[in-house]
Amino acid sequence: MKYQDKLFYKIVKPLLNFLVFILFHPKVIGRENIPNDGGVVLAGNHTKWLDPVILCAIVKKRQVHFLAKKELFHGVVGFITREMGSIPVDRKIHDKGALNHAITALKDGLCIGIFPEGTINRTDDIIMPFKIGAVKMSHDAKATLVPFVITGKYHILGKRVRIEFFKPISIQDNLDQMNQELMDTVKKGIIGGTYEKK
Repeated sequence: MKYQDKLFYKIVKPLLNFLVFILFHPKVIGRENIPNDGGVVLAGNHTKWLDPVILCAIVKKRQVHFLAKKELFHGVVGFITREMGSIPVDRKIHDKGALNHAITALKDGLCIGIFPEGTINRTDDIIMPFKIGAVKMSHDAKATLVPFVITGKYHILGKRVRIEFFKPISIQDNLDQMNQELMDTVKKGIIGGTYEKK
């Protein structure tokens, strides 16, 4: 399957930007760490279902193609999910097909968004163990890996959500070590920010 930037995304994005900044007035730090071209993986913690929405809005010069659970590809929601350029993932298995689609998209110069925890963190832990997919696809596609953290709250009034992008991690051949480095970077970013369970 060929993944590419979608016209629907380009049409929806201005409205998305407006609503996100009006409703949640996010604080964005380190956006300059995201390259303007070439394959890029954005990898970070997962706090709420709104995380992909806000990332699409604040990443100004790139379309972000998210890996999303296959259950979101049905009905009206499925139409939106597909037209936003998402890649379906079967979370019940080690989905090599989804990983290969993401690697191909990266080699074509696209930007992939992924939450290595695999799901929203509803535990009392600061972060859940990261699956290795983010570093694996970055390594195999020779793509740039940019860690990010989301802290704060999605409140219309009061404390605002905060998103910080860190400098890219250079992926070496030891993927387990690289995955731990990514996880440590994100965890330290959460602690260094205003970590608070939603």
